[in-house]
Amino acid sequence: MAINKQTIILKNKPRIIGHFSMVGPMEGKGPLKDYFDYIVKDDLMKQASYEKSERTMLEHIIFGAIDKAGYKIDDIEAMLGGDLLNQIVTSSFTARKFKITFIGLYSACATMAESLALGAILVDNKVFKNVVAGTCSHFSSAERQYRFPLELGNQRPPTSQWTVTGGGATVLSETGSNIAITAVTFGKVVDFGIKDVNNMGGAMAPAACDTILAHLKNTKTNVDDYDLIATGDLGKLGSEILVDLLERENIILGQNYSDCGCLIFDKTERVFMGGSGSGCSASVLNSYILKKLEAGNFKKVMLVATGALMSTTTSQQGETIPGIAHAITIERL
Repeated sequence: MAINKQTIILKNKPRIIGHFSMVGPMEGKGPLKDYFDYIVKDDLMKQASYEKSERTMLEHIIFGAIDKAGYKIDDIEAMLGGDLLNQIVTSSFTARKFKITFIGLYSACATMAESLALGAILVDNKVFKNVVAGTCSHFSSAERQYRFPLELGNQRPPTSQWTVTGGGATVLSETGSNIAITAVTFGKVVDFGIKDVNNMGGAMAPAACDTILAHLKNTKTNVDDYDLIATGDLGKLGSEILVDLLERENIILGQNYSDCGCLIFDKTERVFMGGSGSGCSASVLNSYILKKLEAGNFKKVMLVATGALMSTTTSQQGETIPGIAHAITIERL
């Protein structure tokens, strides 16, 4: 049931029946290390390039989620997802191997929520019975696409974030568990006028604010109704901006608010403002958040994945950085 042009209440409550997370060695040393399904020892994964490594990682993630659901690849009717590389080659090349219906998506670091939202709508409306949604990112492939070659060893400014090497995938079905997606809100593109590619948190925070306000209003809920409200990868600075922006709207985020980019790395690691990347919210959702829901520690969660819709071309041409955020409500029924 569509409430308006942004929010859809899912009457059949598509179920999450399988999920899998995988991260690199640096992420595997962080606070969530005990929640991840697999931690790679070498982020090159015996491949000839970091791009091929990222592709190999996503293949393992998709297979892992399907296996945990108790299914085989032939039981899955569609794969939804995307990544940060040009022409979403990580996801499309992975889908080429699986030979199933592929719906390629791009919302930068917000792609995990976008793919889950669309996948849930397709299952809720009985277009498909079983779908898998997933994405990942890799520090080394993203850095040389968006910023500088790794060999240069460029100094990172204090406002920068660290692209997560890792990702996650979720299998959605009509029945099969008590963890369900009950509502989704698609975001609007919001531009705060920021041009600094090393301040993505500041660029994305206004979009997160806009989507959270819409989600709360349209679902007739308030922040206290959620055990956790998790943004995707605003990082420390972006999270502080979001808190300030929502306070202006008389919405006070409390102890139940956190950011996946802040959760995934230890404060002692030199990641400055925290984690980022399409694999950031994907890996945290499919490890820490869903395992907490399954254990009963959380009953209702709002995931608001955030994305900076920039490219190297637009940044070099002096364009500002538009932001996007998509929200989903996940409940333990």
